[in-house]
Amino acid sequence: MTAATIAPTRLRLGLAALAVGAFSALGTPAHARGPDGIADVAEKVIDAVVNISTSQTVEAKGGGGGSNAMPQLPPGSPFEEFFDDFFKNRKGPGGGSKGGENSPAPRKTNSLGSGFIIDTSGVVVTNNHVIADADEINVILNDGTKIKAELVGVDKKTDLAVLKFKPSKPLVSVKFGDSDKLRLGDWVVAIGNPFSLGGTVTAGIVSAKNRDISSGPYDSYIQTDASINRGNSGGPLFNLDGDVIGVNTLIISPSGGSIGIGFAVPSKTVAGVVDQLRQFGELRRGWLGVRIQSVTDEIAESLNIKPPRGALVAGVDDKGPAKPAGIEPGDVVVKFDGKDVKDPKDLSRVVADTAVGKEVDVVIIRKSQEETKKVTLGRLQDADKVQAAVKTDEPPPEKTVTQKALGLDLAALSKDLRARYKIKDSVKGVVVTNVDANSDAAEKRLSAGDVIVEVAQEAVSSGADIQKRVDQLKKDGKKSVLLLVSNADGELRFVALSVQ
Repeated sequence: MTAATIAPTRLRLGLAALAVGAFSALGTPAHARGPDGIADVAEKVIDAVVNISTSQTVEAKGGGGGSNAMPQLPPGSPFEEFFDDFFKNRKGPGGGSKGGENSPAPRKTNSLGSGFIIDTSGVVVTNNHVIADADEINVILNDGTKIKAELVGVDKKTDLAVLKFKPSKPLVSVKFGDSDKLRLGDWVVAIGNPFSLGGTVTAGIVSAKNRDISSGPYDSYIQTDASINRGNSGGPLFNLDGDVIGVNTLIISPSGGSIGIGFAVPSKTVAGVVDQLRQFGELRRGWLGVRIQSVTDEIAESLNIKPPRGALVAGVDDKGPAKPAGIEPGDVVVKFDGKDVKDPKDLSRVVADTAVGKEVDVVIIRKSQEETKKVTLGRLQDADKVQAAVKTDEPPPEKTVTQKALGLDLAALSKDLRARYKIKDSVKGVVVTNVDANSDAAEKRLSAGDVIVEVAQEAVSSGADIQKRVDQLKKDGKKSVLLLVSNADGELRFVALSVQ
């Protein structure tokens, strides 16, 4: 079995072949074909669904470039002489290409996707990957009218884009429905431009909700078995009331065709993104100013949180909103602005969707007790993450006293060790100098150069401190110990290790 791939449903022109299968429906009961309302939905909304045509000029590669490029053939191939003559005959005067033998002419590539009109003034929603890097964008209406469009704004993190064009006649628009009201098994209708065939209607059911497929920081897809293929990207997913409840964005397929696993961005997310793109031309997401990680079973046991839930605060930005509100590393966020937080993704999504400048209640668990903190959200700024520290294998110039605990060789931080592992002066704690390859610490990816800052939420400064805390936890019957670990740059994370 070949591995399935996750791919945007974008179609590039030049598809080699299209396989069409026919299946007999004789004897199939009427109810197996779906509800009667599908045709009514399609008739109602079809004129609001558009094709998106884009073109892009790309530099041709050397060696003839573009369509005149000589195919790469094995030396001595029987086709080598044939293709050599064929491509030489296609070159311009002097035996070179028209742009000069070393300067192949640029060429244009085209692509087709889908979109839908949400405002009769000519506002269209589609996927960002449909129009990314395009030099020219055109909207093609259901009757074939082609109109040039301009880009209003994009959001790469949700793969959404808003376009604007000047209509030459009255338009039909559609509105967003409430994706939160969808139930598993509800019928949905997808309309788009698969394989550049033009407006095509397919139907299916909601297979799953809130799918996280690790394609972005705010994944919460609707999964459907309605046929979605290359070219459907950016097209709408309707409920049986004719409201848009999703934007078709991704498929899982080993071949590029539908195998019944398609994903749509829910309308609740789309509506918020579209509003901001129309108003500001960009996204202005809320920012809490914390780094978070999952609450594993071991971490929950160490923190006495039952059942395991929430987002564990691993670090707090000194300039972020959480700092003055009193949120600290080790706190577990379980509710934000009245919404339950089951995992880090929940917190990321709800914070991003909250208005910048809004004051919200954040419920945390600290030392087994719930507390409520009031935070005024800032604005998230996109920035590259700090690069990992570069470590060196140079031995320290003087002998370092180490102690073993938890499968780790530990030493008090010294000037020599800071220099060896490039550890910032602001980082305090006990440095790891070696990790037992067969230990739980190795499985949790601790490595030489990491610094243990706290053990069971108490600061440590020597290997003896750590051993003392571990011995006490064993006496108390604990199965694991929670470590606060820093890398050389001061970025923190929590790691739970077995003490058995």
